Amino acid sequence: MAAARVNGGTERTAVKERTRENGRPRVVRSKREVTGSCRNVALSKGDNDGAEPPKSAGWRAKRQSRIRKEPVMNKGITFVGLDAHKASISVAMLLPNAAAPIEWELPNEASAVRRMVRKIEREAPGEVRTCYEAGPCGYALQRQITEAGDASCMVVAPSLIPRKAGERIKTDRRDARKLASLFRAGLLTEVQPPSARDEAVRDLCRAREDARDDLMRCRHRLSKMLLRRALIYGGRTNWGQAHRLWLGALRFEDPVDQAVLDDYLLAIDHLVDRLKGLSQKLEDLSREAPYARPVAALRCFRGIDTLTAITIVAELHTFGRFTSPRGLMAFLGLVPSEHSSGASKRQGSITKAGNSHVRRVLVEAAWNYRHRPGTAALKKRREGQSPRVIAIADRAMIRLHRRYSRMTSARVPAPKATVAVARELVGFIWAVLYPMHTPAAN
Repeated sequence: MAAARVNGGTERTAVKERTRENGRPRVVRSKREVTGSCRNVALSKGDNDGAEPPKSAGWRAKRQSRIRKEPVMNKGITFVGLDAHKASISVAMLLPNAAAPIEWELPNEASAVRRMVRKIEREAPGEVRTCYEAGPCGYALQRQITEAGDASCMVVAPSLIPRKAGERIKTDRRDARKLASLFRAGLLTEVQPPSARDEAVRDLCRAREDARDDLMRCRHRLSKMLLRRALIYGGRTNWGQAHRLWLGALRFEDPVDQAVLDDYLLAIDHLVDRLKGLSQKLEDLSREAPYARPVAALRCFRGIDTLTAITIVAELHTFGRFTSPRGLMAFLGLVPSEHSSGASKRQGSITKAGNSHVRRVLVEAAWNYRHRPGTAALKKRREGQSPRVIAIADRAMIRLHRRYSRMTSARVPAPKATVAVARELVGFIWAVLYPMHTPAAN
C-alpha cells in the first residue's frame, strides 16, 4: 500500500496488537487511511485517479466533515541583506518561503535606518535577521539596527563570502540580493563586533601605531635630506640624545636649507610628544578594569610589556570565542597556507589572514626569544601574579628559545624561525587568557 494526502487531509496508520506468539507480541498494520476529507481512500495498484479501488482494498464511502480545519501558519525567518555605503544602503528582504526579495534603497542616516527596521518588522511575519559586509562604515550600522528594534544584525567577513567564478557584473542591488540569499543558506561567516568601549580602546592603540609610523617617516625624510648634503652622523646610535644635540647644532648657509631642516625637526618633536601622550593614555587604561588583569598576566611573558599587552587584549576582544589555540593561530594568520590534492601535499608561507596588528606585535615579541632564558628583567613585572601564569610564561621562554635555536642551527632564515616562534607563542597566550574569559572563571 502507498500513502497519499487527499484534499488536505492528514495521513494516519492504524496499528493493532494481536495475541502473543512465542512470548512476543505480533504487531500488524492495517490499511492506511486518509482522514479529514470527503472520503477514505485506500491506495493500491487498482486505484486510478480517485476511482473506486477493488473490494479487497476495503474502500467505503464517508460523509463530508462539516468542521473546517484551519492550516497552521509557519512564521519563518525573514533574512535581510544590506549593502552599506557612505551615503546609501541597498536593502534586499527575503520573506519566508519567498523566492524573490523585496528591494529598495535608503540614505545612510540614523533616522532612515530606524524607519527601515520598523518597516521590516511590520512586514515580516516572524523573526528578522539582517546582515551586511564589514567595511569602512564600521559597526555603527549594526548598533543602530539592534537598538531600533528586535531585529538581529550580523557583520559578515567580506573575504569569506562565496563568489562565482564567472560572475562579471557587480552592483549594489546584486550585492544586497546575494547577501540575503547566502544568509538564508547559512554560507556567511560572522565577524565578532566589539563593544563601543573596546572599539575606542582599539582605535587608541591604532592611533599610537599611526603616530609611530609618521615619526619613522619624518625621521627618514630628515636623514635622507642630510645624506644628500653629505652630512652623516658619526655616533653609535641614531635618534638618541647625542644625535638630537648634533642635529640641533647643524647650520646651513642657505636660508632655504635651514628652513627645511627646522621644519623637519619641528615635525619630529611634535610627533614624539604625540607618541608619548598616546602611550601614557594606554598605560593608564591598562590599570583599569577589564584590562588590568589580562594585561598584568601577559606582562609575565618575555617580550610583552604594557603597550604590547593592551594591544593584544584590545584587538582580541571577546577572547572567549577562541575555543582552541589552533583557532586563534588561524585567526591571526600565523598558520601555513596549503594547496594539497590527493597524495600531493604542498604548504606555503603563512596565510596573513585576520588581525594584522596583533600579528605584528607578536612577531616583534618573538624576536626576544632568540636570547638565552632569564627572569631578571621580569621579576618586577611578575610580582603578585598567579603561579600558574608564571609557570606558563617560564615554559614558553624555555621552549621557544630552544625552538629558535634548533631552527637557526638547521639554517632556517631567522625571520622564518621568528614567525614559527610567534605561532607557538600564541598557544601559550591562549592558555593564559582563555580561562579568564570562561563562565567558570567569571
